[in-house]
Amino acid sequence: MSERHVDGPLQPGDRAPNVVLDAITRDGKIALQDFRGHSPILIGLYRGLHCPFCRRHIAAQAQLDAALRDKGVESLTVVNTPIERARLYFRYHPLPNLLAASDPERVSHRAFGLPNLEFTEKETDWPRKVGMDVVMSMQVDIPGELPGPMNRLAAAEQLNNKDGYEMMEADQRMAATGQGQLFGQFLLDREGVVRWTFTEVPEGGQRMFGAPSPQEVMSAASQMAS
Repeated sequence: MSERHVDGPLQPGDRAPNVVLDAITRDGKIALQDFRGHSPILIGLYRGLHCPFCRRHIAAQAQLDAALRDKGVESLTVVNTPIERARLYFRYHPLPNLLAASDPERVSHRAFGLPNLEFTEKETDWPRKVGMDVVMSMQVDIPGELPGPMNRLAAAEQLNNKDGYEMMEADQRMAATGQGQLFGQFLLDREGVVRWTFTEVPEGGQRMFGAPSPQEVMSAASQMAS
C-alpha cells in the first residue's frame, strides 16, 4: 500500500498522506504523521465554520470523543476556516477535548481526494459540477431544528439565524472559494491506512449535508480496536 492521488476520495486500504496544519485548540502544528505508530485516528475534513451543517457535524464528532478514546481512537476535526477566525469561534463555542486544525487552503481535502464542486446554472456532472436546479431540489431535514424538509439554501439561512452566526469577512472569503467543498470522515489505523470512510461523494449527491450515525462511527472504531 502506498500514498496515491486519486480521482475521488481515498478508500479503505489506501495509505493516507501526511498533512501538517495549524492547530486551533492548542498551540503549534498538527501532523497526521505524529499519530502513526501510536493510535488510530478519526479525521473529519469539513467545510468552513460558515457552513451550519458542518458546525453540527463537528459538534457530533466532538460528542463521540470520549467513546472513541475508550476504543483507543483519537479524533481530529479540520475546518476550511482561517486560524484566527476559527480560534475566535471555538473560544465562544467551546467543545471539550476537541482537537481541531485550520486548513483554509483545503490542502487536506485535496490530499484525501475530496472534490470542490463547481456550481453552475443547470449543468450537473457529479461530483465535479452541480446545477443550482439540482441544489434547490435537494431537501434537508433536521428534526427539532427545521420545521420540515427544506431546500439547502433556505435551510442554511434558517440554521445560521438560529445559531446567531455572523458571517465575517474571513467566512465570506472561504464561502466564495469553497462553498462546494465536499466533506468526509476517514478512520485511519495506527499505520495510517484508511479502514473506513463516509463522504458526500457517493450516490450522485444524495449524501450531501448528511452524516454517518454515531452507531456507524462507533461500529467502525470497535472493529479497529478488535
